[in-house]
Amino acid sequence: MLLRTAVLKKLTKLMEAEMRVTPCKLVPALVAVFAAAAAGAQTEFADIQSRVTEFTLKNGMKFIVLERHKAPVASFLTYADVGGAQETKGITGLAHMFEHIAFKGTHVIGTKDYTKEKAALEQVEKAYYARRDEKRKLKPDPEKLKKLEQAFKDAQEEAGKFIAKEEFGEAIERAGGRGLNATTAEDRTNYYFSLPSNSIELWFYLESERFLHPVFREFYKERDVVMEERRLSESQPIGKLIEEFQAIAYKAHPYGEPVIGHMSDLENLTRADAEAFFKKYYAPSNLIGVVVGDVNPKRVRELAEIYFGRIPSGPKPEPLRTVEPPQEAERRVTLTLQSQRVVLIGYHKPDVNHPDDAVYDAIGSLLSEGRSSRLYRGLVRDKKVATQVGGFPGFPGQKYPGLFLFFGFTAPGHKNEEVEKAIDEEVERLKTGLAAKEELDGVKRRVRAGLIRQLADNSTLAGHLSTAQALTGDWRNLFKLIDKINAVTPQDVQRVAKETFTRNNRTIGMIEPAESAQAK
Repeated sequence: MLLRTAVLKKLTKLMEAEMRVTPCKLVPALVAVFAAAAAGAQTEFADIQSRVTEFTLKNGMKFIVLERHKAPVASFLTYADVGGAQETKGITGLAHMFEHIAFKGTHVIGTKDYTKEKAALEQVEKAYYARRDEKRKLKPDPEKLKKLEQAFKDAQEEAGKFIAKEEFGEAIERAGGRGLNATTAEDRTNYYFSLPSNSIELWFYLESERFLHPVFREFYKERDVVMEERRLSESQPIGKLIEEFQAIAYKAHPYGEPVIGHMSDLENLTRADAEAFFKKYYAPSNLIGVVVGDVNPKRVRELAEIYFGRIPSGPKPEPLRTVEPPQEAERRVTLTLQSQRVVLIGYHKPDVNHPDDAVYDAIGSLLSEGRSSRLYRGLVRDKKVATQVGGFPGFPGQKYPGLFLFFGFTAPGHKNEEVEKAIDEEVERLKTGLAAKEELDGVKRRVRAGLIRQLADNSTLAGHLSTAQALTGDWRNLFKLIDKINAVTPQDVQRVAKETFTRNNRTIGMIEPAESAQAK
């Protein structure tokens, strides 16, 4: 499950990736090796694409199937085109909340007696609203409120008697399934797991059931779990900085809101809110199913028609209306916390479908991928003002215009201002000089190698295929990335850097240690 702190986890993983050793220049003896690898990669990409089958059910649900017989297993993923960006004021956290509820089962899975459970769940709702209405009064009656609290607790306990705990997950485990999980982000919600290839029908049944007949059981208890996750994120300095940073980087667009939701919103979410959210955003036309592994595409389509074809069609949700206005002045936020010094610098950039998207990827790799990267050499190795540093596009999402984010963990004995200045100097180098051919060749090798690594794992590949389909309209664009990167020139890098990395277009966030502030 993706917590609010998953943004930090993502950032941490990216930072770890930055530390991989990547040579800047190839010795002549290796040129032929890499050329052969490139040719082999293109052949593998072409082979993979030739084994992809796609189809769309009558109800609008899209499927992508990659036949791959390397092992008798298959990975399955459902991509829901909904995330934190689809939420509105007052209901933040619902996308993540439903991710939790989707594991609770249906009217036949996760229940001992649904007829009795349904009646008990209605009593939970009545008890909840009675308590809420009393709490909202200008002068709640303490004694009455106490009784209503107890009635709400009793109603939940009664409904809990009819629950068959973890039945959804146990069915998968008994069939030899692995990796059952889900993630929520700004742009999407993913549900996934893997099964032996002789048990694939189980995925079609279970996955279609939870989107055809979801039961929002234990809603308020699960809401308490999410609220605890929220408290955990508030206790982590980096998580707090990221939230404050996003809030000032965005004045209008929902990318400025936390995916986990604001505490006051979570406290007031109701089962009715979640049901309305599900009805709007979980129509088949807003879902993509991906199957990668030891499967027969014809059989996959048959099962998709049988199981997912049962789900009634619904309209595709309207596109997001809000557009972030151009930033016209630098914005800053500094938190004083018990923490090491940290610097974040973000510049607004276009979405993933912009013609210059590959240029931003190239800049990210050029600046911060590997120990030979400009940021690592400049800030960590030479000036020693930072212990870790990096920069990458697509934060916090890619569907809508996002940020090119730089981060630096300030080294002991140095100040955040030193890190900020050093990052600025590296950015200015992009604007005033042209990147060397050897540097861009290194970028292109790393992109190719990264894509090859992604092809090795069925589950990872399913995620990338679904993302490419949802964000760009065609899964094939995943394999066109190399061609786009190869087309990037030193002049492109300089042009985009000049257009993007301007003072008025940036937001800066910092953490200053509490002890330093007290000393002053």
